[in-house]
Amino acid sequence: MSSEQQPHGPSGPAPGPSRNPVGSHVPVAGGLSTVGLAYARELRAETVQVFVANPRGWATPAGNPREDEAFRAACAEESVPAYVHAPYLINFGSHTGATVEHSVASLRHSLRRGREIGALGVVVHTGSATGGRDRAVALKQVRERMLPLLDELTHDDDPFLLLESTAGQGFSLCSRTWDFGPYFEALDAHPKLGICLDTCHVFAAGHDLTGPGGMHQTLDLLVDTVGEGRLKLIHANDSEAGVGAHRDRHANIGAGHIGEDPFRALMTHPATEGVPLIIETPGGKEGHAGDVERLKKLRDG
Repeated sequence: MSSEQQPHGPSGPAPGPSRNPVGSHVPVAGGLSTVGLAYARELRAETVQVFVANPRGWATPAGNPREDEAFRAACAEESVPAYVHAPYLINFGSHTGATVEHSVASLRHSLRRGREIGALGVVVHTGSATGGRDRAVALKQVRERMLPLLDELTHDDDPFLLLESTAGQGFSLCSRTWDFGPYFEALDAHPKLGICLDTCHVFAAGHDLTGPGGMHQTLDLLVDTVGEGRLKLIHANDSEAGVGAHRDRHANIGAGHIGEDPFRALMTHPATEGVPLIIETPGGKEGHAGDVERLKKLRDG
C-alpha cells in the first residue's frame, strides 16, 4: 500500500497515487489488517480489494472489530481506497428460491461489512437467468430482491453497490456494455449504484479493446449506457482468451490477448479520472507486484 503518508520501508516510501490508484485484491485469511494490509504494502499497492466472507460459500461471518478498526484507520490515514468483493455464488436472476434467498443475505452481509471496514464499494456479479427463464423475468426478480438492499444504504459511510459484468458465458444478464442499461432500469438507476468494469470480462464478452481506439470506444459506450460518474472501480486484468471467447481467464498485464497499450489508453479516458484499478491476476505475490508496477509505469510514463 502506498501514499504520501506511507512510512518508509526498506526501499523507502512509494510514490503516491496520481490519476488512477493502482492496487490488488489481497488475501485476508488471518486478519484484514495484519495480513491483508501487510500484503498490500509489499506490493506497494495504492488501493485494495478484499473478501469479507468465503467467496465460494454462503457463510456470513461477523468479523473481528479490532481488525476492522485497524484496517479502516490505516486506509483512511494513508488515503487508500478499499473495496469488498461479494461472494461468487450470488445470483439474483436464479430460478432457484434458495439461491435467491442466500444471495439476499450474502449481499446484505457484504454491504454491512463494507461499511464496517470503511470500503467505498462492494462488487457483485450481475448473475444470469437460469432454468431457461426469460431475461425480463430474471430482471424483474433482480428489481424485487436487490432494490430493497440499495434502499437500505442510508448511512453516509455506506458503500456503493458496484455491478460487475461477466465474460458472457451461459445466460448472463450483463456482458456487453449496453446490457447494463436494462439492469440499471430495473434498479431505478439508484444513486448508490455504480459499475466495476473488468477488462478481461468485457474483452471476452466481445468488446475489442485492442483495435484503434478500442478501449476509448468501449468506455464511451459504457458512459452512453449508464451516464457519467457511474464507473467507480476497474478490475484491470489481461485475458488468456481472445476477444469474444466468452471465457473468464485472467492473465498478467501485457501477457494476454489485450496487451499493454489498451491499459495505457484506459488511464487517459475522461470516465476513468480518479477511478482505482485493482488487479486479479495469476502468479501470486510476485505476479501481483509485477502487475502493479507495470500499471503504474503505463500510468506515469
